[in-house]
Amino acid sequence: MIKKIICVVSVYFHFLGIYKQMYLTSLVNNKQKLLNQLNAPIFITWFQCAVTAFLCYLTSYLALLLPSHVKFPQLNFSFKTSIEILPLSIIFVSMVCFNNLCLKYLSVSFYFLARSLTTIFNVIFTYFLLNTKTSTKALICCAVIIVGYCAGVIVEGNLGSLSWIGLVFGIASSITCALNSIYTAKCLPKVEGSVWRLTFYNNLNSLFLSIPIIGLLEYQPIKEHLFHTSAYFWFIMVISGIFGFAIGYISTLQIQVTSPLTHNVSGTAKAAAQTVLAVIIYHEIKSISWWLSNIVVLGGSAVYAAVRHVENEQKSKGSMNFNRNDNYFLRSLDNDGSQTTH
Repeated sequence: MIKKIICVVSVYFHFLGIYKQMYLTSLVNNKQKLLNQLNAPIFITWFQCAVTAFLCYLTSYLALLLPSHVKFPQLNFSFKTSIEILPLSIIFVSMVCFNNLCLKYLSVSFYFLARSLTTIFNVIFTYFLLNTKTSTKALICCAVIIVGYCAGVIVEGNLGSLSWIGLVFGIASSITCALNSIYTAKCLPKVEGSVWRLTFYNNLNSLFLSIPIIGLLEYQPIKEHLFHTSAYFWFIMVISGIFGFAIGYISTLQIQVTSPLTHNVSGTAKAAAQTVLAVIIYHEIKSISWWLSNIVVLGGSAVYAAVRHVENEQKSKGSMNFNRNDNYFLRSLDNDGSQTTH
C-alpha cells in the first residue's frame, strides 16, 4: 500500500513538473508575440482556442479511423450541452483575456505576484456561491498573502516598472481564475465527467464569444499588422496553441481528480517556479525586498493549503464516524425489533 502511494505521488509531481514547463514556455511565447508583432492579445486567445478545438475534433476523428491505436471520446455536438457549458466559457474567455492583458503590461517575473490574489477570491466565492465558511487559521493565511501582495506592489512601484492598468488586469485575472476552477468542477457532470468533451465545448464556445470582443477592441491593429506578420510568428502561434491545448486538458483533469482548491495550490507552486525562471530568462536583477514579498505570498499560500488539507481530512473523518454511528444505531434498532418479535 505504501509503495502504491509513493508511486502515485511521484507520478503526480512528475506530471506537475511537465505542466510547469509547458506553462512557462507558453507564457514566454505569448509575451514575445504581444511585444513584437501583433498588439492583439484577445485575437491570440481566439487563435489558441481554435487550435485546441481543432485538435480535439481531429483526435476524435482519428479515434474513429484507428480505434485500436487512438482512444478518444466521440464529440457529437449538442446545442443543449453547449448552452450548459456557456457560463464556464464566459469565465474562461475573461480569464485568458485578462491573463494576456496582464502579461502585456507587466513583466513575466511580476506576473505571479500580480495574480496571487486567486486564493483570496477563491475563499470569497466559496462563501457566497457554495455557502462554505473559512476557518480563522485559513483567514490569517489570507491576510499574510494580502500583506505580501501589497509589499510586492510597493517594491515594484519603487523600481519604476509597475503598470497600474496591468495590476488591475492582474486582479481581474485572479477573480476569473478562482471562478474558473469552481465552474469547471460544476460543469464536468454535464459532459459525463469527460475532460476532453468539456475542453472541446469550452473552447468552441470561446471561439464565438471572442469574435465580438475582437471586432470591438482589436479590429484596427489586426487590419494593419496581421498580413505583415512573419512565418515565424505563425509558427509560434501554432506552438502556443498546442501548449494551450495540453495545459487546458491537464488543468481540467487535475480539478476532476482532486479539487478546485488543490488546482489553485498547485498553480501557486507552478507560479513560484515561473517567477524564478522568468528572472533568469530575462536576466532581471531584483532586490531582496522584492524576493521577500514573493516569499511571503508563496509561504502564505503554502500554509493556507496545509491548513485546508488538515481541515478537509478532519471533515472526512467526522463524516465517516457519523456514518458508523448511524449504522450502529440502525443495527441496534433491527436487533431490538427481532428480539421483540421472538
